[in-house]
Amino acid sequence: MKRASAEILREYGPFAGVEGVHGVSFDGERVWFAGGDGLNALDPESGALVGSIALPADAGTAFDGHYLFQIAEARIQKVDPKTGEVVATIPAPGGGGDSGLAWAEGTLWVGQHRGRKIHQIDPETGAILRTIESDRFVTGVTWVDGELWHGTWEDETSDVRRIDPQSGAVLERLEMPAGTFVSGLESDGGERFFCGGGGSGKVRAIRRPKG
Repeated sequence: MKRASAEILREYGPFAGVEGVHGVSFDGERVWFAGGDGLNALDPESGALVGSIALPADAGTAFDGHYLFQIAEARIQKVDPKTGEVVATIPAPGGGGDSGLAWAEGTLWVGQHRGRKIHQIDPETGAILRTIESDRFVTGVTWVDGELWHGTWEDETSDVRRIDPQSGAVLERLEMPAGTFVSGLESDGGERFFCGGGGSGKVRAIRRPKG
């Protein structure tokens, strides 16, 4: 297993009126993050908030190319980012203990926080297709270039780890600096991961390792 210290490229926030950062996603231009009572759109180049959608948003966030998906307690809302309308709702597999959310392979991937699991679910019905076990509390989840990464936050330490999507074995770990935590995780498809910073109210960009 490879181990390294996470390299923080940039910090965004805290933002006025945002009590914490939970889920994080990226639509190719903007970083969307869950702030408790709304989804906020962040321009990662300027660092400015450029939009928001008022809806319950207390855990993971994902984007499928057209729609945003947002965990709100025991359900996952499908949201039209152009109008802010919730167009569908499915049950969350952890029944309210859910954390990260990602879109890949036409399905949703949902972290179950204290359950130490990642579930692949049907985005239409919420049915669980398969489950990967972790040995740490799971926060954010993201896929990039066929790699499955997730955040952890347990015992006041956090890391971002790449795992084998079949076995769940940890292949690589990026350890966050002391006092910085990962509540949500998303790749920009390139060299950055965007990490939610929990109660700090910050979003951090860290470098994604090459190879």
